Amino acid sequence: MSILIKNGRVLDPDTGKDGIYDVLIEDGLIQKVEPKLDERADTEIDAEGCFVMPGLIDLHVHLRDPGLTYKETVESGASAAARGGFTTIVAMPNTKPVIDDGHKVSYVHNKAKGCTRVHVLQAGAVTKGQEGKELADIEGMVLAGAPAISEDGKSVMDSGLYRKAMKLAAKCDIPVLAHCEDINLVEKGVANADEHMKKLGLKGISNAVEDVIIARDIMLAKETGARLHLCHCSTAGSVKMVAAAKKAGLPVTGEVCPHHFTLCTEDIPEADPNYKMNPPLRTRADVEALRKGLSEGIMDVISTDHAPHSAEEKRKPFQDAPFGIVGLETSAALTYTELVETGLLTPLQMAEKMSSNPARVLGIDKGSLAEGKAADVTVFDPLAEYVIDPATFRSMGKNTPFGGRTVRGLVKATICDGEIAYLESADRHRYHVTRRKPENDSEAD
Repeated sequence: MSILIKNGRVLDPDTGKDGIYDVLIEDGLIQKVEPKLDERADTEIDAEGCFVMPGLIDLHVHLRDPGLTYKETVESGASAAARGGFTTIVAMPNTKPVIDDGHKVSYVHNKAKGCTRVHVLQAGAVTKGQEGKELADIEGMVLAGAPAISEDGKSVMDSGLYRKAMKLAAKCDIPVLAHCEDINLVEKGVANADEHMKKLGLKGISNAVEDVIIARDIMLAKETGARLHLCHCSTAGSVKMVAAAKKAGLPVTGEVCPHHFTLCTEDIPEADPNYKMNPPLRTRADVEALRKGLSEGIMDVISTDHAPHSAEEKRKPFQDAPFGIVGLETSAALTYTELVETGLLTPLQMAEKMSSNPARVLGIDKGSLAEGKAADVTVFDPLAEYVIDPATFRSMGKNTPFGGRTVRGLVKATICDGEIAYLESADRHRYHVTRRKPENDSEAD
């Protein structure tokens, strides 16, 4: 199959390209990236006014399979990923049973191959059953294709055991995707520890819950040489510590989610459980620190922490509802609206945070539109404007705080290994989109 993408603004951090080019895809590979190609192709995509980026990569997704498929399945989650522009996603291991050996990693990989073109990579747990007592079969999971280990949903509180895991990760040359939360400090908290949450009658989770584990993990990365990736950072302190670690030359990277750089605690209306996630929404000062950290290149990656739940679960009172929101189908638009349109990121930096940097964290050969590379491509229309409607989500989870919010930027096409995984034109009947006129030269280019 061949695909010709015409007249798009190619944004490729790997090659440095930022300009109007045509992209020819043949046999699953990027064949040519040149202005005004004359070649014919089986499928042609008119990308005028659109960004053409390396396929987006999400390092932090909960697919809920095995065991929790009433919330999400590999197929529904991958379908949501394709609609959101993601060509590669990393699934977290906190399923039932926990993904803690090679056979379980293979189960997810084999299931994905049978139902989606999206590359689904299954991370392995750090400890057996995520009980924090005994290391999981890390080497066996790596042999089965696990790209990373993570205890996501909790931290390994036994620092000695965690150090052993980090040494093994360094030996296997895989990153540790760290959920940083000192469970001894949580004290049944469900929201940020501040006056607004107190007025809503909600028990607080302080910044220290996250910051003390980040500090520990950075010190262990220094000692073990393991590549440490800090998941869903939410505090101003996390940005400072990542900056210090990088200045010291340590192999540390940081991730921020759209909800954490968009919303703060004051945005939570009357304890709505769709605003409940872990880490919680923080103060405006924390939000500004995260945005600045992304803008200045301190924070490397934008990930979703896509965490679907059933409607029944999210109808419970705030203190009883589960943590988590969905994000695969809103991430690109929120990033463009909140960070690119406001001038905090350039379009090229958006591609870097959502594609090339995640590929670098994993150490995989993706996140590039260089000729000869695998044709994972996202076509994104920055001129499209629409209202987020959870009813249109392909994810089984509709739990989002962004329903009814007007955003700019829509995925037009998602291509995985030279095959079309998603076309917006086939989905357009599901929602109303208006297309703005370019407001400046950068949008028109």
